[in-house]
Amino acid sequence: MAKRLELRVGPAADALDRFEAAWNRLAEGRPVRALQVLTFENLPLLLKRLSPARWALLAALRQAGPLSIYELARRLGRDYKNVHTDVAQLTALGLIEKDAEGRVAVPWDLLHAQLAL
Repeated sequence: MAKRLELRVGPAADALDRFEAAWNRLAEGRPVRALQVLTFENLPLLLKRLSPARWALLAALRQAGPLSIYELARRLGRDYKNVHTDVAQLTALGLIEKDAEGRVAVPWDLLHAQLAL
């Protein structure tokens, strides 16, 4: 089964609504489906956090598998410091994970975007 992350644009209250719905399902004894959702307040913020350079970084890393930041920067033909900054930001968002050896990888098979007006 593919590991999927939902990218959404909407108010922070949406996350609270999802939490409350899961809590109620659990209290009623119904099964709770694990959701992996990353919500951005608005589209400009999503585009700032996932700039074209960061998207290319994610795509290259997903294709290559776990790499050191140095190797990733070399493969992308980018400055190490800028790649390091991008990796730190993407890690904070949960889009990249770091393993015990310090290599970084994309844990997701699919990023699914949902943009509501």
